[in-house]
Amino acid sequence: MNHEDQPKRKFPSLFQMMKSFTKDLGKYIRDGGPNVTPDEYADRLDVCNTCEFFDKNAYRCTECGCMMQHKAKWATAVCPKNKWAILPAMSTKEIMQRNIKIAKENNIEIDEEDIAKYNDRDGGEK
Repeated sequence: MNHEDQPKRKFPSLFQMMKSFTKDLGKYIRDGGPNVTPDEYADRLDVCNTCEFFDKNAYRCTECGCMMQHKAKWATAVCPKNKWAILPAMSTKEIMQRNIKIAKENNIEIDEEDIAKYNDRDGGEK
């Protein structure tokens, strides 16, 4: 079945989507904005593309209503049907170390002074 023949599913209400998004965004921010690796991101999108709840035309999940090109990047986000591999729980320090490593691997400039301020603000380790 190609995506034009995909059965139409209704998205959640706008209120429900905003509630879900606000909860996910809060957790993402609280945990320091951790993203998955590029491989994990690709794996998540592969799962979505084969899921019966994925609307390929809108590129959104019909279960939660999320735009998957964004949600799939967040390490704190979960599939509402538990189809994504579960990432191990990480401390704030581990999240920062992981994000720094990913940034360096992708030649993204890192402001070491900002990292030091973050460590000072949060007592270094959580």
